[in-house]
Amino acid sequence: MDDHSIDGARRHFVKLAAGGALVAASPMFARIANAAGTRTLKIGYVSPQTGPLAPFGEADRFIIEQMQTALKAGIAINGKQYPVAIVVKDSQSNPNRAGEVANDLILKDKVDIMLVSGTPETANPVSDACEINEMPCVSTVVPWQPWFFGRKGDPKKGFRFTYHFFWGLEDVIAVYTGMWQSVQTNKSVGGLFPNDGDGNAWGDGKLGFPPVLAQKGFTMKDPGRFQSMTQDFSAQIAAFKQSGAQIVTGVVIPPDAKNFLVQARQQGFKPKVISIGKALLFPTSIEALGDLGDGLSTEVWWSPSHPFKSSLTGQSARQLADAYEKATSKQWTQPIGFAHALFEIAVDALKRSKDIDSNEAIRDAVASTKLDTVVGHVAWGGGPVKNVAKTPLVGGQWVKGQTRRFDLAIVNNQLAPNVPLSGPLKLIG
Repeated sequence: MDDHSIDGARRHFVKLAAGGALVAASPMFARIANAAGTRTLKIGYVSPQTGPLAPFGEADRFIIEQMQTALKAGIAINGKQYPVAIVVKDSQSNPNRAGEVANDLILKDKVDIMLVSGTPETANPVSDACEINEMPCVSTVVPWQPWFFGRKGDPKKGFRFTYHFFWGLEDVIAVYTGMWQSVQTNKSVGGLFPNDGDGNAWGDGKLGFPPVLAQKGFTMKDPGRFQSMTQDFSAQIAAFKQSGAQIVTGVVIPPDAKNFLVQARQQGFKPKVISIGKALLFPTSIEALGDLGDGLSTEVWWSPSHPFKSSLTGQSARQLADAYEKATSKQWTQPIGFAHALFEIAVDALKRSKDIDSNEAIRDAVASTKLDTVVGHVAWGGGPVKNVAKTPLVGGQWVKGQTRRFDLAIVNNQLAPNVPLSGPLKLIG
């Protein structure tokens, strides 16, 4: 692959036939490289841009184009200017595909650092490929438990080359129960947990929701694991109705959430609170639900209200969200902040690396990160386990908007008081 084969009057994507990769580069790069006599630094990026997890990758094109602009002059390291190329791969929402493209990036494209985002089904196989190949890797948008323990991580040893930043199950459980305790219900909860990395972690009897709910006076009905892309949720709905559940929680993909919510309405099941992870994060998913979207609640990892700014562009969270909406004519979405922060961390680590030709040196630079990013402060070393850094989490509820069909209002900030509240959680209907 020729790093300098990008032409045209402006920076743009080039679609490669092999592997569906996207190379983001700049016509300025060739001039920089020739003048400085330096090689091009390559950043690999994997996310689900197609398939049922595609909402997690919806902002990728915007972020990559933004990075092209931010890095158009390259990166200055030890007095030399290095051009940067970003090689993007689509996991297609398939864990096997995620591992394959990660290996391609490592072995064929020979990237210097790997970035990956978007659920255990994407991040875990990419992280595993990097660990095996001793490739520095930074991942996000997975609660840390399914990333760490889902990869058979040992808290005493940790991993050598793979690092992760996000929140954990303890945070989403605290946020959800905090929202539920703010309203009047019978404290009976129905759990929707699929047979995947997130579902097995959230529904786990030791680390997940069940033990904490019992401790806080809630009862949970868990009908058992189901396969994603399930068409019929009658069994779960019947179980929830029988248990008198007034709260429904879980972590499902958008198509499953829509099927469940439509069928629940058809079968006369009307919970007072519905707090679901993954599926209810994105405005496109909520709009697809129509009136069923009103009042649904979810966790909020990043929003325009978060009081942080980018170390790369200087943009506040609000300015970054506004730039996305102006460029795409779409409503802001939570992965914007974390996709941006991945590149903040990569650039910072490359700049601080003592030897950019050494995977170990780049890995050491990642491990020593202490960076204020657009999603908050990221620093490894003080996390719950090795290789994990925590970011803040708040709770949100979809409400009818003034200029848009729905807006995501911040209704719980007990874990991050610096994120301003929009108002209290309201019961559905």
